Amino acid sequence: MSESITLSEKLKSEGNKFADFFSSLSEAQLQLEVYADGELWTIRNVLAHLMTSERGLVKLFEQIRQGGAGAADDFSIDRHNASQQVKTKDLTPAELLEQYKEVRANSAAWVSDLSDEDLEKKGRHPFLGETVIREMVKMLYIHNQTHLRDIKKILNH
Repeated sequence: MSESITLSEKLKSEGNKFADFFSSLSEAQLQLEVYADGELWTIRNVLAHLMTSERGLVKLFEQIRQGGAGAADDFSIDRHNASQQVKTKDLTPAELLEQYKEVRANSAAWVSDLSDEDLEKKGRHPFLGETVIREMVKMLYIHNQTHLRDIKKILNH
């Protein structure tokens, strides 16, 4: 099996686990505070973040695959995340979850079509800096796992 298919399958599997997890949460749980660095982020906000960041990152990865440089040097993750929270503030948790599932399915499909050469193309990731597409793809599920760990800490208190 090619590495791109392996990565794609992992994205699908992780995405299904995340969708199941978020769909099991009550409305009250979705309103629990996870982060309070500057802006308050609830579990619902984290779901919106996971969906919007992945949608934007895969567009960036495609730009790199096509020969682009990646994220601009002056790109601000915090500013971008804040703007995406504003754009998604009126979506219900169910709508966010459906969009997350769609974005993850699209990401997995995109990754499955990558060649070994594509996985080696370098560009600037907004968090990782200069790296190859392979590592950027891996960061998609690491990013989700990191936030899920933080959410579970809140839920277990």
